[in-house]
Amino acid sequence: MRIKIVPPWWGTLWFKTLVAVVVVLSVLGVYYYRVSRIARQFDMRLEERVNERTRIARDLHDTLLQSFQGVLLRFQTVSNLLPKGPSKQKLDSVIEEAAEAITEGRDAVQQLRSSQVDAGELPLAVRTLGEELAADAANGGSAVFQVEVEGEPRSLHPILRDEIYRIAGEALRNAFRHAQAHRIEVEIRYEDRQLRLRVRDDGKGIDPKARDVRERSGHWGLHGMHERARLVGGILNVWSEANSGTEVELTVPAAKAYSTFPSRRRSWWSEKLSWKGMVRKA
Repeated sequence: MRIKIVPPWWGTLWFKTLVAVVVVLSVLGVYYYRVSRIARQFDMRLEERVNERTRIARDLHDTLLQSFQGVLLRFQTVSNLLPKGPSKQKLDSVIEEAAEAITEGRDAVQQLRSSQVDAGELPLAVRTLGEELAADAANGGSAVFQVEVEGEPRSLHPILRDEIYRIAGEALRNAFRHAQAHRIEVEIRYEDRQLRLRVRDDGKGIDPKARDVRERSGHWGLHGMHERARLVGGILNVWSEANSGTEVELTVPAAKAYSTFPSRRRSWWSEKLSWKGMVRKA
């Protein structure tokens, strides 16, 4: 006669399977809760930055720019009272420069109030800026400009999008105005793990000693580009040698760059399985 001892219910296979499923679901639940909480915190900080930018723009417009405009009108009145001569010409020249400075200030305020680059149109905005700089006679007009986009364009967070556009704009202005390049290229790559921006030229490059001096005096704007890159959680690298051109590269992790992730992403395990399947078929 055989005697079969039945294990208690907590020792059965179905109970162990159920416990394993509950543990896995709990871990996944905690993970997704953590991700959603981080996303909410990021959105809150983003909204705070937008509100702060709007407040600064309003204060600049209502105080500083208005005061400068009033001073400029007084200078114009004085110029109208002066007879024609060298003094009047110098004053008129100063008034024109001051008017241009006020215009630039108003443009900066407008940029603070709203996003300068529409969603999904970062390549178009960069291309438009580059073409304007290439057409400007003050920049020589001899450089060939090109923009290359790799990957499927994705929606970017508004403030991050503007910061990337300003980094690209500063790099392009340096290339057109200082590099004496024959070719200037911009490469924007929408990768699954990161967003990559490259601006390179074949110009005279930046001498290290001269670059240090210009950075301290604010001519190259590299310090501001590094600050913007840190603000968006990216990494900015600059390579340059005398007579060998310059390359500026910005990389931003996908989690911080893209407002939405791709709907279909392959895991490491699925890629490994597909690779094994290809090997077996071979």
